[in-house]
Amino acid sequence: MNDTLTRLPGLLVGHFTDSIAQTGCTVVLTPGGATAAVDVRGGAPGTRETDLLRPENLVDQVHAIVLTGGSAFGLAAADGVMRWLYEQGVGFDTGVAKVPIVPAAVLFDLAVGRADVWPDAAAGYEAARNASSDAVAEGCVGAGTGATVAKWRGPLSAQPGGIGSAVVAVGSGWVGALAAVNALGDIVDPNSGEVVVGAGESQQNPESPRPGTNTTIGVVATDFALTKSQCLRVAQMAHDGLARTIRPSHTLFDGDTIFALSLGSAGSGDAHRIGIAAADAVAQAILRAVKPPHQTPS
Repeated sequence: MNDTLTRLPGLLVGHFTDSIAQTGCTVVLTPGGATAAVDVRGGAPGTRETDLLRPENLVDQVHAIVLTGGSAFGLAAADGVMRWLYEQGVGFDTGVAKVPIVPAAVLFDLAVGRADVWPDAAAGYEAARNASSDAVAEGCVGAGTGATVAKWRGPLSAQPGGIGSAVVAVGSGWVGALAAVNALGDIVDPNSGEVVVGAGESQQNPESPRPGTNTTIGVVATDFALTKSQCLRVAQMAHDGLARTIRPSHTLFDGDTIFALSLGSAGSGDAHRIGIAAADAVAQAILRAVKPPHQTPS
C-alpha cells in the first residue's frame, strides 16, 4: 500500500539526486492545479514565489512545488520545472501563454558534498520528468540527499537527515506530508520522547550555529477542497509537527517553510481537522526522513 504523499490522486513526486556532489531536488507536481498557501516560520528562509500565495493575491492555483538543496543557488531548479510544465501545456492562462506557477524552498547542503555544485534548471527538469504516482522514495534522495540534522553542538555533531513522507486518513479523504529535514535540532519521537537522531556528546563545548545553514522544508496536501485562506491555516498548524519532532525548531538559524495544497476531489473539508492531521503527517514524515521504513527507486 502506498502510505506516502502520492496516495492522494492528482499528485506526482519526482526526485533528482546527485550522489557525488551530495545534493538534489524534489518536485511535487499538481498538473491539474491545486489551491495553495505557505507559512514561512524559520528565521533564515530561502524561497521563491511565496508572496504570490498570500490569500489577498491574485493566483490561487499552483502547478508544482519545488524542494531543493543548494541553498539559494538551488532556486534555479524551479526554472527547469517551469519549462517541463510549459512543454506539457500546463500553467496559468494569461491569454498569450500559459505560465506555470512553481513556488520553491531551499535547504543548505553546501557543506556536505561539493559547495560549487547545486541543483539547476536541468536538475529540476529531470525531477519533473521523473515524477510519478509511485510511493515516494525516502531517505537521502532528492532534496534530502545532503541534508543533515542535530547540529546544535556544531558541525562535527551533524547526522544524516533526509526526505520522508506520510499520509493520515481523515474521514473519506486523506492528508499527506513530504518533508526534507535539514534541521539544527535533534529528531525526537513525539510519542516516546526518545531521541531518534541526536548530537549526543560529540562536542562538549557547543559552537555557535552557522546562520542560514539549516532548515526543514515541506509540503502538506489534502484531497479535500479548501480556500486559499484555509490552506494558510493548515500550513500554520502543520508546523506543530516540526515542533513535536525537532528540538529546537523554528530557530533563528533555520528557514522552516511548509506549503499547503488542496486538490478538492474529496469535497469540502474542515480546515481544523485537516490542520490537526497535517501536523501528525508532518511529524511522521520527519521521522521517516531520518529512519525511512523502505526505499523505493526514484
